[in-house]
Amino acid sequence: MVIRWLVAAVHLLALGIGLGSVWARGRALRQAPDVGAIRRALAADAAWGIAALLWVSTGLWRAFGGLEKGSAYYLANHVFWGKMALFLVITAMEIPMAVALGRWRTRLKRGEAVDTARAGTFATLSTVQAALVVAMVFAATAMARGFGM
Repeated sequence: MVIRWLVAAVHLLALGIGLGSVWARGRALRQAPDVGAIRRALAADAAWGIAALLWVSTGLWRAFGGLEKGSAYYLANHVFWGKMALFLVITAMEIPMAVALGRWRTRLKRGEAVDTARAGTFATLSTVQAALVVAMVFAATAMARGFGM
């Protein structure tokens, strides 16, 4: 019982970390692309990555580790599949940003200039990702109330 509660709590804490950090990353990327804004975007990006690891690990544990309703419930639930589709869209949007921001991180460490030409695009993608995370919350709460079966 306690482990179910703790894993659920970490899963929800990841929501706060993730939503806040992806929003902060987008805001930092919208600012004038100076070193300070880039560093803020990269710090928020790191928090977003930590949140993603927490979400995925606790989500898999909750869905398939025998902690919650059981894998049969999730696999038979069309709202769950919609939530997973949202997750895949977020992940697909993240790949080019992760690659580019990883390069930015490396260039900053070397003291080299960073090409921020795509910062505006990444800011917009971050905002869209934040909206998709909110949609995932609606899907999760629908599932918790028995919708999708």
